[in-house]
Amino acid sequence: MPPSTPAASTASGAAPLSVQPDRAGDAEGRFQATPLAREVAFLTARARVRGNALANELLSDLDLKVRPFAVLAMACSGTNPSQRELGDFLDLDPSQVVTLVDRLEERGAIRREPDPRDRRSKILVATESGQQLHAQAAERTRKAEEQTLQALTSAERDQLRELLARVVY
Repeated sequence: MPPSTPAASTASGAAPLSVQPDRAGDAEGRFQATPLAREVAFLTARARVRGNALANELLSDLDLKVRPFAVLAMACSGTNPSQRELGDFLDLDPSQVVTLVDRLEERGAIRREPDPRDRRSKILVATESGQQLHAQAAERTRKAEEQTLQALTSAERDQLRELLARVVY
């Protein structure tokens, strides 16, 4: 492991990130030594932005992005989510869910069906075409995740998933 450049300690007392010597002169290298660079909210947001950007790039030839993919994935999950449940789970505003569902429905990837648990509600069900689209898109999002997390071992990736799941569920 290359030697690190000394960095200021964080308010939480956590060890500072090591700065790669060849990057110490550039802005990102300098910024890695700041307290912000150790904040979990910042790090998870930055990882999300990078992962989503790569996933969006890999999904582009399918005319999909991460958000509609998430809706499609849930429709393909066999859980029969209602639009309200989907919005809650994905942390999306109801109007955003309606727009995403409308676009996927127009595309023939999903359909709304009456919810047997509540007739006033609709559940989202993937069509055969939607299942096929999901299979192609899921492969691309797995590739994006793999590239985003390439600095981690398989065991570290599993640990990261477990830790993040504990935080959000």
